[in-house]
Amino acid sequence: MGRVSDSPYGDLDRPPLHEAALRRALVRDGGLWRDVRVVAETGSTNADLAARAAEGAPEGSVLVTELQTAGRGRLGRAWTAPARSGLTFSMLLRPRVPVPMLGWAPLLTGVAVATAVRRMTAWSETGERFLGEGADGRGGDVAVDVRLKWPNDLLAGGRKLAGILVEKAGDGVVVGVGLNVGLREDELPVETATSLAIEGAPLSDRAPLLRAILREFATWYREWTALDGDPETSGLRTAYKDLCATLGREVRVELPGDESLTGTARDVDGAGRLVVAGPGGERAISAGDVVHVR
Repeated sequence: MGRVSDSPYGDLDRPPLHEAALRRALVRDGGLWRDVRVVAETGSTNADLAARAAEGAPEGSVLVTELQTAGRGRLGRAWTAPARSGLTFSMLLRPRVPVPMLGWAPLLTGVAVATAVRRMTAWSETGERFLGEGADGRGGDVAVDVRLKWPNDLLAGGRKLAGILVEKAGDGVVVGVGLNVGLREDELPVETATSLAIEGAPLSDRAPLLRAILREFATWYREWTALDGDPETSGLRTAYKDLCATLGREVRVELPGDESLTGTARDVDGAGRLVVAGPGGERAISAGDVVHVR
């Protein structure tokens, strides 16, 4: 993993993100996004944004980095990737919803990212035209088939495309997203990962994708918080289940305390928990590492 080149155009296949352009596109009076910053390199966008939250940064602050050197996945796993090969960013939120509904924050993020990626990777039915920002990822459009693995991984072709990490930050939460965009096979940190490039999406410029993700997230977040975090009336639970590749699968869930549960993933309940039918009946899981049993 190399440091970011002194020249912003050191790798023409991986153009840089431009902070001013992103701000112009995303920061609006009355909108969710209040500030967008892009840094060349940092240890962790989540940690940096949590520090800014403690200093009074407003909800809707976004921090993006071209290279993250101490990124963490779920369960504290390390994650590294070459500069400008993905989208690595964090969002500061202060959702005014009942505490039991906060568990939907990572699931909402998964729905927003998956929906935006599907739309932005859509081709015409004939495969002759890349539709990009003009697509909806539905109907006749042919898109990268992004699916969600409970609770907050994005899959394409059964391999991990993106991860989401939500952490408490004072009176708010920081939501971190790491999405593999231009990674090549020989750059993957693990063989179970993939990228949009590997899946055939012609996306070298990450800016339109980031704009689409943040706009999609804002739409879902505003609806969810306006309805007091209700996943039913906001449509969030239905949308999540429609995209969830875990449901209907045989799974093994590694639980806290070295316990594991094997069974069939039956549902995602109203609290965002995975309902697994195992030998002892159905059990709702709020935290655990899920393995799709082949």
